Amino acid sequence: MMTALHPAQKQKASRILAGAVTALATLALVGCGSGFSAGGTDGTDAPDAGGPLNILIASSGEAESTAVKTAVADWSAGAGTEATVYVASDLPQQLSQGFASGKPADVFYVSADQLANYAGNGSLEPYGDDLANKDDFYPALTEAFTYDGKLYCAPKDFSTLGLVINQDLWKQAGLTEADVPKTWEQLEAAAAKLTQGGTVGLAFGPEYQRVGAFFAQAGGGLAKDGKAVANSEENVAALGFVKKMMNDGVAKFSSDLGAGWGGEAFGKGQAAMVIEGNWIQGALDKDYPNVNYQVAELPEGPGGKGTLTFTNCWGIAADSKNKDAARKLVEQLTSKENQLAFSEAFGVMPSIKSAREEWTAAFPALAPFMAGADYAQTTPLQQGAADVLADFNAQLEQLKDKEPKAILDSTQGSLEPVLEGAK
Repeated sequence: MMTALHPAQKQKASRILAGAVTALATLALVGCGSGFSAGGTDGTDAPDAGGPLNILIASSGEAESTAVKTAVADWSAGAGTEATVYVASDLPQQLSQGFASGKPADVFYVSADQLANYAGNGSLEPYGDDLANKDDFYPALTEAFTYDGKLYCAPKDFSTLGLVINQDLWKQAGLTEADVPKTWEQLEAAAAKLTQGGTVGLAFGPEYQRVGAFFAQAGGGLAKDGKAVANSEENVAALGFVKKMMNDGVAKFSSDLGAGWGGEAFGKGQAAMVIEGNWIQGALDKDYPNVNYQVAELPEGPGGKGTLTFTNCWGIAADSKNKDAARKLVEQLTSKENQLAFSEAFGVMPSIKSAREEWTAAFPALAPFMAGADYAQTTPLQQGAADVLADFNAQLEQLKDKEPKAILDSTQGSLEPVLEGAK
């Protein structure tokens, strides 16, 4: 089903960019460890046992900072524990400084791609299995923050990928609701009809974090049961399908259009459809308010439905002097009440299943993104996997002239030692 974003809904959804940019920025930041030195605090004064809590976040803007500070202040008043929120200017660097000094923030944002690094070097407290609401989190999210069989931290929110469609260009091409693509074949056909003049039918970023959705739809992925399967038949078919659309001229990378990302290409009318996450809503409403658009779930491939998910968690430092209070704070921050308040304030999707119905009622136009929670895949999160993905992304730029299997064979060779070393 495709859901239109009407003006009233768009105003409510316009804050989606704020929360999701945090997720993307944090996911994109790669550091070797991470720590505490923010807001005029240099991290040299560790809290006394049972004492105050320091919370370090990477904020997308004033809306997120205010929302988190308000939630923490409310908890602090009720718990009788002093708690202060600091907004990091460089989260990985400040976390690494705190970890190295043995005086880190007590609670902080952790991106999924850094979980293995922080858990592996002993910086994180593995508290997740003790959470009262552990079973309420989406399985794909808890998987992202599980290391060595332990759930290290509570997922704080998440994003998925969907198909965003320009309503005006859709109608101009003679397409109707019945043409909303449900399969790869229908996606290709719609993209062909939408490719006119200077507009390509479909665009997406030149990266696994977008193209990987086709792998999932083919029944593939980069890893299965802890083993690398990058060059599987399913993935070769998926990348071959992407290459065919590109060579036929009905799909392009956003970079080939001169755009920094899919949302920019879409907003400028360079692409009639894009594969992007729910963060695109706020970007369009802010920078391209006159673009009429709709959101649909990504089409099914030979293997069924598939999308990717991106998430962060609330980490607790292994060196925290007040872990009990820190865990109680996290339980409050991940409660339905607080997660729905965060959604209203800066647009993220709640990480707990119990908030789904209320969230969908509040943001019906974004329901296709939430639907992806049922079948979303995460990217490999082991130490070293980020480097493998970076190399894969670099090779994707040659996709039109290179065989998909050659690219995937190379990725397989790089990924195997990473996954073997993680066992």
